[in-house]
Amino acid sequence: MGMFKIGVISDSFRLGVREGVAKVKDVGADGMQIYAVSGEMAPEAMTAEKRKDFRAYCSKLGLEIAALCGDLGGHGFQCAKENTVKVPRSKEIVDLAVDLGTKVVTTHIGVVPREKNATYATMKAACQELGRYAEKKGVTFAIETGPEPAAVLRDFLKDVGSRGVGVNLDPANLVMVCGDDPVAAVQTLKDYIVHTHAKDGVQVRPCDPVAVYGAFADGGFEKLVAETGELFREVPLGEGGVKWDAYLAALKGIGYRGFLTIEREVGENPEKDIRAAVAFLRARI
Repeated sequence: MGMFKIGVISDSFRLGVREGVAKVKDVGADGMQIYAVSGEMAPEAMTAEKRKDFRAYCSKLGLEIAALCGDLGGHGFQCAKENTVKVPRSKEIVDLAVDLGTKVVTTHIGVVPREKNATYATMKAACQELGRYAEKKGVTFAIETGPEPAAVLRDFLKDVGSRGVGVNLDPANLVMVCGDDPVAAVQTLKDYIVHTHAKDGVQVRPCDPVAVYGAFADGGFEKLVAETGELFREVPLGEGGVKWDAYLAALKGIGYRGFLTIEREVGENPEKDIRAAVAFLRARI
């Protein structure tokens, strides 16, 4: 094994849960990230016996659960009223992570405002509460990059001031939406990175992250693209704007030794693309 571990978001295979996990093993990865918000992996569906059994299943395959995806959708934690439901729900996912033996729960929190306005305060309060809870459980609540430049996220994390809140660094999101440099982002966010996605993409034209993520949240992204034209495109690893050799060297330089978890959200043959991504990373680590 190289300096990093290779993971796959098992849901990317578009199979059942266990079939997806088995496919992770088949493509030669070391572990996986699993969506744990709804369906059979939702906290309420995972009884104590099922949690123990699933953990044993993964262990028998020699796979590590790199992280759970706890993304609750919508506008993240921007709405105080919604947070009365979303924060307790996120705590349930943290508890599930503990029982499954992983220390990371990833999510999008919404677009962090540049100004410390009411939305900023709402997001900060939610992250502080979740950070306190996660830290007590030995888990990090990891914010996925993309909605804002790395420097804005870093300053927000400093303001949150919790060791229970960190970063899931997705280099493609930074390229596609913010036009931000993932290599520089590694250094900017070095104190907070606990998990990374291995994904690639290109920005077709500059776009407004608030409009993009707002459209995703409200189900209006196709309408936005119809009005503006194509904004960005996810592509197979190595075919986009992420400078992988420099990016991996930057991660090595800050001492990161965790997962590079492959995410493939589009494409007609995700298994083919994921196999190619595993080979691409293995050749570089």
